[in-house]
This record gives sequence, C-alpha cells and structure tokens, in this order.
Amino acid sequence: MTMEVTIKTPANAEEGKKRLPAQFAEPVRADLIKRAVEAIWSHERQPYSSDPRAGKKASAKLSRRRRKYRGSYGHGISRVPRKILSRNGTQMNWVGAFAPGTVKGRRAHPPVASKDWEQKINDKERRKAIRSALAATVQKQVVAQRGHVLPQAFPFIVSNAFEALDKTTAVEQALLKLGLEQELQRSSRKKIRAGKGKSRGRKYRTAAGPLIVVGGDCKLLKAAKNIAGVDVAMVNRLNASVLAPGAVPGRLTLFTANAIDKLAKEKLFQ
Repeated sequence: MTMEVTIKTPANAEEGKKRLPAQFAEPVRADLIKRAVEAIWSHERQPYSSDPRAGKKASAKLSRRRRKYRGSYGHGISRVPRKILSRNGTQMNWVGAFAPGTVKGRRAHPPVASKDWEQKINDKERRKAIRSALAATVQKQVVAQRGHVLPQAFPFIVSNAFEALDKTTAVEQALLKLGLEQELQRSSRKKIRAGKGKSRGRKYRTAAGPLIVVGGDCKLLKAAKNIAGVDVAMVNRLNASVLAPGAVPGRLTLFTANAIDKLAKEKLFQ
C-alpha cells in the first residue's frame, strides 16, 4: 500500500498532498539493486591489456636435435628457451628468456583487451531493481541508515516551482529552507583518496548528496549542476546506480510533483 506525502514549495510551505504511485510499494531488495548497479558498472569498465608482444621480442629458439648447431642436446640443461649473450665456438653463454618465470619473459596469462566485461541483466529484474530503489528513497529509516542527515518532515515531495529555478544560489536557498543544511555540508566535504587513484585524475572522494528527480527537461538540470553532491535527473532516465550509489539503497531523493505524475501516468519501470 502506497503512502500519501506532503508537497513542499521552495519556501518550505505546504502546497497540498499527493499519493505516491504503485512503484513505491515495491519491497526493498538490496541483492537485486546490487546486481543492477554492477551491471551498469560493467558497461562503463574500460578494457585493458599489456603489449601482445611483451616478453616475446627476444630470439630464444633452442633446438633439441642431436646434430643441430646452437642446441641444448647433451649439455645436461633443462628445456627452457634461452637466448645467447655470447659464444666461443660451440660454447654458448645463454640465459633463460621468453618463457614465463624467466627474467623479462612473457606473462603466463596476461590480461587481453578483447575480454568482454559486460554483465547482462533481464529487463524484468532491472525494472524491479529500479522500483525497489525507488521504494527505499521514501523509507526514512533506510535513508537515515545510509548516512544522510534528514529534515524532520521527511519524506515529502517538492512542488513544480523547483523545476523553474534557474540560478544556483536560488536552488541552494530552497534546499536550505527545506532543512537540508547539514546534508549539504556532509556532501560538500572532500576526502583524499587512498591509493594510486590520486595520480589518475580522481584525487578526492565526495559523498553522494541529495538527488532531485524532475519530470522532464527544465532549468533546474543546469542550475543545480554546480552544487557539490547534488544530482538532478529526469524521471524517465532513472536507473539503479543513480538511486542507489555504490549499490546501497536509500539515497535522499526529492521528487517534483511532475515526476510523480509522470511515474503514475506512464507506468514507468513496471
């Protein structure tokens, strides 16, 4: 059974109530959400490999024939490929090469760029995961457990006036009036990443803050772009990764009245 929530204006005034559509009545399935998010991550994964000829550039052909010159027959040595560094007649100064385990030899099973990292997920599972993530966004306990600092009146939806906000300062002021001051402070803090990722263009880690879901293309999409931790998404383009960053359900989400109406009218993700 779905719940009825209040509609808040940018000035934090009540503008009525609206019943949430059936998508919000889905049981929260953390396992299904994780599967859907990992499928999305797999599509973004960049293939990688070493040089296909790495460790194979040395001439290390070694004959095992009795009468073959430059052979290892009769020398009492193992059958490891060897390259010749110097020689004196038929006396060779050679060293193991090419084979795995030798100095500068090839790797036994190197990564190949042709590997397909993509994980597949059934459409019914994917839509059910999105519905499950939607349901988690209006459960106060689940959202708080994720680490968000919630206003007292949560859960609520916001009026369509939010979609008309065209200035970053106006969006910030509206969010502060709704009681999200501590949440914005939490999501604006930057933490230096541990490991080599610091030198690979991702020095800082930031927390995922509020998500604002709008009914369609509007000015808010651009206006809220520069607020740290805040994301804006159109309702028809939602996925499990946006609603549950890191595959953890319960992101603090503000739906506009238009987004709720579109969910109900078009029966999205059902």
